[in-house]
Amino acid sequence: MSRSFNQQLDQHGAWRSNFAHRLQWLSRWLTENELLDQAVAERLRGLETQIRTSKVMVAFVAEFSRGKSELINAIFFAGYGRRIMPASAGRTTMCPTELGYDAAHAPKLRLLPIETRLEPHSLAHWRDKPTRWTEIAIDVGNAEQLAQAMSKVAEVRWVSKDEARTLGFWNDDTPDDNPVQDAEGRVEIPRWRHAVLNMPHPLLEQGLVILDTPGLNAIGAEPELTVSLIPQAHAVVFILGAETGVTRSDLSIWREHLITEDEGNDTRFVVLNKIDTMWDTLSAPVQIEQQIERQREGAARLLEVPLAQVLPVSAQKGLQAKIQHDSLLLQASRLPALESLLAEGVLGKRETMLRLAVDAGMTALRAEAERILKVRQRDLAEQALELQGLRGKNVSVIRHMRARIDQEHAEFEGSNTRILALRSVQGKLLREVYAVLGRTALKADMVKLSAALKRPGVKFNVRKVYAETFDSLRNNLREVQATTAEIQSMLHATFRQLNAEQGFTLQAPAEPDLTGFEQELAQIERSHIHYLGVGNLLKLAQADFCDKLVRALASRLRLVNEAAMTEVERWSKGASAQIDAQLKERRRNFSKRIEAIERIQSAAGNLDERLIELAAQESNLAELHVQLREFTSLIAQHGKPQPAATIGELRAA
Repeated sequence: MSRSFNQQLDQHGAWRSNFAHRLQWLSRWLTENELLDQAVAERLRGLETQIRTSKVMVAFVAEFSRGKSELINAIFFAGYGRRIMPASAGRTTMCPTELGYDAAHAPKLRLLPIETRLEPHSLAHWRDKPTRWTEIAIDVGNAEQLAQAMSKVAEVRWVSKDEARTLGFWNDDTPDDNPVQDAEGRVEIPRWRHAVLNMPHPLLEQGLVILDTPGLNAIGAEPELTVSLIPQAHAVVFILGAETGVTRSDLSIWREHLITEDEGNDTRFVVLNKIDTMWDTLSAPVQIEQQIERQREGAARLLEVPLAQVLPVSAQKGLQAKIQHDSLLLQASRLPALESLLAEGVLGKRETMLRLAVDAGMTALRAEAERILKVRQRDLAEQALELQGLRGKNVSVIRHMRARIDQEHAEFEGSNTRILALRSVQGKLLREVYAVLGRTALKADMVKLSAALKRPGVKFNVRKVYAETFDSLRNNLREVQATTAEIQSMLHATFRQLNAEQGFTLQAPAEPDLTGFEQELAQIERSHIHYLGVGNLLKLAQADFCDKLVRALASRLRLVNEAAMTEVERWSKGASAQIDAQLKERRRNFSKRIEAIERIQSAAGNLDERLIELAAQESNLAELHVQLREFTSLIAQHGKPQPAATIGELRAA
């Protein structure tokens, strides 16, 4: 039996929570056994952050009056026993709305005034400016108050045509797309530019983010939606009216904003909503079904998607059925089929990706911790051999050995110049990486693109400049890859020397592979090149639209560069952490050797007792080795989440 979206999200959230608890336990165990060096701690933090902050975003896109908000109510908020999202007839949601949950902030609705469009900043910029948002506290236990708060999202203003033009809601060159004027010549526009609901709803607490987008005009006026937010969604649900099928405006949204040249558009789902309008009492059920199938086939053909991704639904009847607990009506609404498809298509893939990341992360963490254990085991073996050589020796021999250990210690501390030199060169090269991928370099590339877009006249060469911009960004990544290769070569050479001279077991971590970021750049480039086509010449003639497009693009590209820098930084820290760990272990070894000689000299403990202690320590290290493998395997296991039981097993072990 297939699981609904809600059920699978519940299980996904339980798995994430369970894994976070397991990581916390492992961190304590590693700390207690002195295995939590910088490299291991970095791995743990990375995994914990990835799991805790992992979001699943589902974007709902439709022209107005397609029942989009009603569908969101039916899938996610039926438990309230009423509508939460405003879903009356006609145009309701006129500003993009994000629904999610961040425990660091109180439950509230944040509204960004539409006037912020007049300032040269992206949505990403405004997110960090809380004073510019209107905030409304919400009571999640009060459905009436929550629905009343959400009704604010639909608020509008009536402004002059000139003001509408300035804000991006009126274009003299595309009169068909302009809103209708009232008797006084005024135009209706949304009061808010963007809305963010922070709400501890069970699904949102588990990492779900819902993006509710307005219709064609609003999408076109806010390029950041299509350049940044919608592409980041793990699934897009595109809603049509079952009675109308694919209209011209529907097709425009689909082709201009939702279709990319990328492979893998299998997370683009098409919903034929309002099939209840076809439930004609004068038609036989077979006829109704045939009519629905014809609409499905027509939509699949026009939108060029597999028929399996076009689902007929009645959101209104689905919501009604859930509220009234009417299982027959729920099946007739066909809502469960959509929920199952979302569950398998979105959450299934997302969870698979996270599990693969967990597997890779735990393997790397285990390798780092095992390296520490192996160094300790080797040092104990050397100590045992050294002490066994003292059997039957007189006091002068023991004194001579103490002097030799002191000399070795002094030579060791004086030989760190090579390590200091390595770190100096490594730091210099990393600064070069940050300069290449930093904001200043990206800004320079964006300035060139912006200048090309703002050039007067028909922008025949804008595609060329666009391609050159992305070529430059890719070359930046390749330059960084060459720099990391240089650092890697230096690490290999220095590590070989240190291993030979100091008896270390250093092994350079795998060089970061930045090709994935190049692919991400290519995906962004392909996804949005249509903005520069002939169909958008009129919009490209508007300086304001060009500014918004570049800012939105820059925000997304900045995330790619920052992720690449984070990857390089993590790799560099891993190399440094190895050196620090082995320096620490070597100093620890010297202390143990000196302590053992002093005890034998002072007769505080005899030689045999010390050798027994070393044997016990070796046995303990072997046991730690076994436990490390068992615990990391248990934590990464793919079984069903069992939080309490699993943690209990780990502690018992």
